[in-house]
Amino acid sequence: MSFQQGLSGLNAMSKNLEIIGNNIANANTYGFKASRAEFADMYANALSGSGGQSVGIGVTVAAVSQQFLQGNITSTDNPMDMAINGGGFFQLTDGFNPTTYSRNGQFKVDKDGFITNNGGLKLVGYSADLEGVIQPGLAVPLQLPTAGIAPASTTEIDMEFNLDSRLGVTDPGAAVMPRIDFSDATTYNKATSLTVYDTKGQPVALTYYFQKAATDQWNVYITANGTTLGGNAGDPQPMTSMAFEPGGGNPTPTNITLDIPASTNAAGAETLAIPAVDLSFRGSTQYGAEFGVTNLAQNGYAPGKLASIVVESSGIVMARYSNGQSKPAGQVELATFRNLQGLQPIGGNGWQRTFTSGDPIVGTPGVGNMGVLQAGALEDSKTDLTGELVSMITAQRNYQANAQTIKTMDQVMQTLVNLR
Repeated sequence: MSFQQGLSGLNAMSKNLEIIGNNIANANTYGFKASRAEFADMYANALSGSGGQSVGIGVTVAAVSQQFLQGNITSTDNPMDMAINGGGFFQLTDGFNPTTYSRNGQFKVDKDGFITNNGGLKLVGYSADLEGVIQPGLAVPLQLPTAGIAPASTTEIDMEFNLDSRLGVTDPGAAVMPRIDFSDATTYNKATSLTVYDTKGQPVALTYYFQKAATDQWNVYITANGTTLGGNAGDPQPMTSMAFEPGGGNPTPTNITLDIPASTNAAGAETLAIPAVDLSFRGSTQYGAEFGVTNLAQNGYAPGKLASIVVESSGIVMARYSNGQSKPAGQVELATFRNLQGLQPIGGNGWQRTFTSGDPIVGTPGVGNMGVLQAGALEDSKTDLTGELVSMITAQRNYQANAQTIKTMDQVMQTLVNLR
């Protein structure tokens, strides 16, 4: 026995207590990965390479190993919080220093619209163009849009409905003028409405009137803000006449083109003309059942302001607007490494790559070895508080035992000195 053995034990146990203390201190640090001390025995080198009777000269801390295991995921009320469920790291940059990698998804939006962490580092990913198309390639700091979304004029209308074949004919025939009175519900069978939009995003109310002309034959009249699209106010004309097969399906025609004229809305404002709108009746039927509209959609919309941001599991950052529209504003890119133990912890919930870790392998969430993102959630610290407290007791006992070996060696040396 020598002082060196006990001293090495004290140093090793002291290092172990430091590691345990750091784990406990970060029990509430989101994205924190606990570490453990890994020990190795030490022997003096022998010139002959033999020495089966060699006595060890102590212990050393061979490595401080980080435990890159999945932490529990806790939901939060912050939509900008993100948790990685699976492998991968967020990539953060200040534009000058090497990229920082982190599992802590506590993000915020700065005054310029960039997604940043508490240290001011910017989250990187793929940007999106003005149409919301993701631009894969070199990752850049993600910046959320600050402007609203421009309006879009209606170009397509899809209608799907059932006309009740049991209803009687309401078309009085060509000899009677006018053939329909939009204010008199007895001159048509059913009606429905849909709002479309001009190039300014101004709403235009279209109303569709269905008038049974004969068995399996229906006239379709359309008005825009109360102005008939067919004929004139004194002589409205149907925009089309739909014919159904005897079985009640396959309407003809299935598509017509509408040229919606300029008109005046209920507030007295002038709306613009909307030309060449494709109106589809595909899938409509004429069965012996109540009139019902099963699909009524169009692709135009009014202008809108940015209302909220939602991050999908694939990492796509969706911007939602006050007009009900949404489009991608970017996509988060994750990175992983072949040797996670080679990453260098730098504090602030971050790591940096080293030669030992290898180059980063990048990809989008949910692809390959990358985990998926969970918005409005954070990954808890991987510190097992109960286990760390037990480990602390064990390390403390080991420290005391090593101190006892030094005390014993001191007593032995004192005995030798006192020999006469």
